[in-house]
Amino acid sequence: MINLSKNTDLLARLACLFAGAIWGLFWIPLRAIADTGIHGLWAPLVWFGVPTCCLIPVIIWRWRHLAAGGWSLQLTAMTAGLALTLYTFSFIYTEVVRAMLLFYLTPVWSTILARLILGDAITGLRILAMTLAITGMLIIFGLGMNFPIPRNIGDWLGLASGMVWALAAVKLRQSDKFAAIDLTCGFFGWSMLVALAACLVLAPHAVPSAAEIIPLLYWMVPIIVLLVLPGAFASLWGPKFLNPGLVGLLFMTEIIFGSISAALFAGEPFGSREVSGILLIASASLLEPVSDLLRARRAARNFS
Repeated sequence: MINLSKNTDLLARLACLFAGAIWGLFWIPLRAIADTGIHGLWAPLVWFGVPTCCLIPVIIWRWRHLAAGGWSLQLTAMTAGLALTLYTFSFIYTEVVRAMLLFYLTPVWSTILARLILGDAITGLRILAMTLAITGMLIIFGLGMNFPIPRNIGDWLGLASGMVWALAAVKLRQSDKFAAIDLTCGFFGWSMLVALAACLVLAPHAVPSAAEIIPLLYWMVPIIVLLVLPGAFASLWGPKFLNPGLVGLLFMTEIIFGSISAALFAGEPFGSREVSGILLIASASLLEPVSDLLRARRAARNFS
């Protein structure tokens, strides 16, 4: 007999790993948009606006479900969208390395919030996994154990985005009654609205023209439909079934794919240091699943 809960747990973990991998490639289209001459603040708005437009048919089709979800659904989607927008804008005001480091304190905030709000236990295995993951991250970025203290607005945005995403992960766990497709619609919609508000306040005279945006659609739409929308769906579906602290660890595949893609497409260094960091992060992500598997096998042997 198939154990549906175990299958769901496995699929949720795989979804988070996949979502992290997709977000690890996030910088490539953003840089491509900015390279066309579009103002750096408006590039994220273009990037959020296209998937929102792609989802309009889904929004029309699902409007009854979206309406039934009310503000509870929208608040969850808005929290996740705000985290993504803050993270994206942090790249504009600080180094990408510092933004990622400060964001990926997420497992710490998620674990604490899960304990305070959901009553989830903080296990020794979770502490070990977080230690491995953060150490691996610091090694990749060549900082040893010298953690970057926030020193500018971009750093604070990166730190805040991780905290807000931790809250979003908790809310997603509490909002398992909402369909991930409805959360995805709200996720991009709120990301676009927050980015639009920031652009109108900070760079109102840099609005890109249609002539600048239309040529981008030929490559943006396929990427968004084939990768970004599935990645966003996975990032909102998986956390509904997992401990928020574990979600933060699984999402750290973003650093692995970000490091590899930066080496391939941006000429960033990739050597023994990066490999060592990736192995530590991968070990942290696999620590709890492997432990659960071994525990299940021992239980099965004892039962038989």
